[in-house]
Amino acid sequence: MKILVVWIINALSLLALPYLFSGIRVEGIYTALIVALVLGLVNAVARPVLVLLTLPLTILTLGLFIFVINGLTFWFVASFVDGFVVSGFWTAVLGAIAYSVISWACSALILGVGRKV
Repeated sequence: MKILVVWIINALSLLALPYLFSGIRVEGIYTALIVALVLGLVNAVARPVLVLLTLPLTILTLGLFIFVINGLTFWFVASFVDGFVVSGFWTAVLGAIAYSVISWACSALILGVGRKV
């Protein structure tokens, strides 16, 4: 049940991005659900491999290269999901950061993540 709620929160977070960035477009809730699912799968499978392969560069930049990896995965998902458009690399990096912050904040508010009972 919790994974379903997180999936919906992530989809709604994606729907908020076009209001923040003119270079990001999401066609509707159905597209947002698909993008949230694909982005979750890419982050679960490909992102750890990318982080491991680019570890020396990440260490050299004191961890800032992780933002580039997040932006590239965000842009990669936009390249093959119809109805989800990201206009450029820097828009993808900023969109990935905003998406992470929005989904984290909503998850914390709704699910009470980090709250001790």
